[in-house]
Amino acid sequence: MITDEHKKIYKSKVEAIKKVSASSYFIEIDCGFPVEVKAGQFISIYCDGLTLRRPFSVYSNNNGKIGVLFKERGQGTKYIKSLKENDFIDIMGPVGNGFNIKNKKALLIGAGIGVAPISFLKTKLDEQKIENTFIAGFLNKQEIPNGINADIFCTDDGSYGKEGNVLTGTEKIIEQYKPDIIYACGPLIVLKQVAQIGEKYNIETQIAMEKVMACGIGVCRGCVIDIKKDGKIVNATVCKDGPVFLGSEVVWQ
Repeated sequence: MITDEHKKIYKSKVEAIKKVSASSYFIEIDCGFPVEVKAGQFISIYCDGLTLRRPFSVYSNNNGKIGVLFKERGQGTKYIKSLKENDFIDIMGPVGNGFNIKNKKALLIGAGIGVAPISFLKTKLDEQKIENTFIAGFLNKQEIPNGINADIFCTDDGSYGKEGNVLTGTEKIIEQYKPDIIYACGPLIVLKQVAQIGEKYNIETQIAMEKVMACGIGVCRGCVIDIKKDGKIVNATVCKDGPVFLGSEVVWQ
């Protein structure tokens, strides 16, 4: 969304907004011009009356129409949920570093709302004809957003697809599918386990971190994590240095 011709922060129009599962919503924002977005990048939305913007991974991009998945979790998402078609919305982005797409056989793992950037990544891989398998995990069938393009679904209660969380049986899938790279997004506990599995099988693992962000540009230092770099442990901001990191470089708590 950042080009020589356009500013990083600008007004856009709500193209569509709708409920897509028991607790998640989809909003499509028309930027008004063609936009290039890397899978894994995010946009930050200004919510009327609130000081801090709210960050959301990009779920889709249709020639400058940016799609986002979200759940109502506080004042910011409550405001976004209240928007209507043709309302104007103040956005910043895309910001952060996206996935480093490689021409390698890929295993994609998305848990909960973390399926958004992974679904977008799958679209990119399919466009480049890169072999991939996408595993998506949810609490139950009702939580699966309409239109998720996963190959394998898992639900904790077994109401749809395989029973268990997104990591149940993942090692067996790795042994059978033999991926050369893993891409993942979801809750911290899931990403930690994905990173450990990647190291166990000596597979490069790229993870998109989910973190509460304030400024979204690395200034406030509110989303700092520790990573290993050149034999040392250093600080990194999820919003600017990430949100995509190598699983092997994150210092997991």
